[in-house]
Amino acid sequence: MSDTDSQPPLIPVILSGGAGTRLWPVSRRAHPKPFMELVDGETLAEKTLLRARSVADNAPVITVTSRDYYFYTRDLYNGLQVSGGKEKFLLEPMGRNTAPAIALAAMCVQEFLGGKAMLLVMPADHLVADLRNFQAAVREAVQLATDGYLVTFGIHPTQPETGYGYIRQGEALTMGGGYRVAEFVEKPDEATAIKYLESGEFHWNSGMFCFQADVFLDSLQRYAPDVYKAAERVWAATDKSQSPIEFPAELFSQCPSISVDYAVMERAENTAVVVSDFGWSDIGSWKAISELYESDESGNRISGKAVMVGSTDCFVQSKDRVVAVVGVKDLVIVDAGDAVLVADRNHAQDVKQVVEQLSELKHEAVIYHKTVHRPWGSYTVLEDEADCKVKRLVVKPGQVLSLQKHRRRAEHWTVVRGTAKIRRGDDEFLLEANQSTFIPVETLHRLENPGDEDVHLIEVQTGDYFGEDDIERFEDIYGRVK
Repeated sequence: MSDTDSQPPLIPVILSGGAGTRLWPVSRRAHPKPFMELVDGETLAEKTLLRARSVADNAPVITVTSRDYYFYTRDLYNGLQVSGGKEKFLLEPMGRNTAPAIALAAMCVQEFLGGKAMLLVMPADHLVADLRNFQAAVREAVQLATDGYLVTFGIHPTQPETGYGYIRQGEALTMGGGYRVAEFVEKPDEATAIKYLESGEFHWNSGMFCFQADVFLDSLQRYAPDVYKAAERVWAATDKSQSPIEFPAELFSQCPSISVDYAVMERAENTAVVVSDFGWSDIGSWKAISELYESDESGNRISGKAVMVGSTDCFVQSKDRVVAVVGVKDLVIVDAGDAVLVADRNHAQDVKQVVEQLSELKHEAVIYHKTVHRPWGSYTVLEDEADCKVKRLVVKPGQVLSLQKHRRRAEHWTVVRGTAKIRRGDDEFLLEANQSTFIPVETLHRLENPGDEDVHLIEVQTGDYFGEDDIERFEDIYGRVK
């Protein structure tokens, strides 16, 4: 490592966004891939934070995400109770790909910790199985980044994968596995992927990076000045005293939507790659998910409840209902309660086309699960018909729903557990278990949990439209009033 008076801090930057469309129906816009529980019960977001803490235990971890995901991410982090530096959040009002997100994270680090501070950029929805090898690769990357390189992580390919981009290594820079980047290449066809695997010079592009804040920003200003200037305007207008820090929507919307690979990495001359094998996967398909589970003697892998009869090499995931599979092979079957996916294992990448078609139909199954997480708790849809919608709401202690009204529906609330504080029009009152109230159309109302245990209540909606966009908010402690 280069000789310095003191080693600059290493700041993990976690990028948490995107819908993970190839993992529908479990990954949806309101509950995307980072929040999926894996076989051990942990989510990818939790695993990423723990991985970040393993290489930077005393530094702040910066998570770049949206307000929609902030509260749930924060609660997941708090549930881990890991020691170390405080987690910090930068909130995007909309997605603009990775270059603006990393640029603003780098500007944040530069302002508060100095330009020599290191960024370790990691997506929130990747899996790393070998933590020791990952830590060794990070140490190698920090060494190269200290010498002014923009470092990416290449993964030894184990098969001719057509779903990943590749990096071709150039001359060796260190004894530990660092090389100049000779070339970034797009996702290849199968014949090309086989050649890449046989050559030994090509490695999967993991989408993780390490560099000094000022080195990255200098490169961004040189190779993508439009991105740099737009991000600079956003950062200058951002209120840094907030917690979390939220970027102004109008200025942020003017940032070009471009990946960091296209904006900087593929153009810069000071790029390096650390090549390693730390059990990396982007968990980009149901085939990849299935490989996390042990198979039975027939090659079937099961998560949840399933009965297999004369079937081989299938993956079944069902949390609540029993799935019976008879006389088939090479199928992926995922039952999410309100939607079921049945796909050939070899066509698992095509699930995103299902999402595209559902999006065109404006179907809610693209966005929401039956259970939807909110900053105040959650709700589960029990029935959804043309003339009514029934939900079970769970409101956490001390939490408050927004002051709101609906133009096209009325609501009946019945408390089944706990004590709820209700505002209906100008009246405020408490509801105990087995008590109820009625909220007419166009009536201001709010629900609050003033106690120290969860409040459970049944909400019956009546009217001619029950979409989540029929909510007009007037006050909201979670910043959702436009």
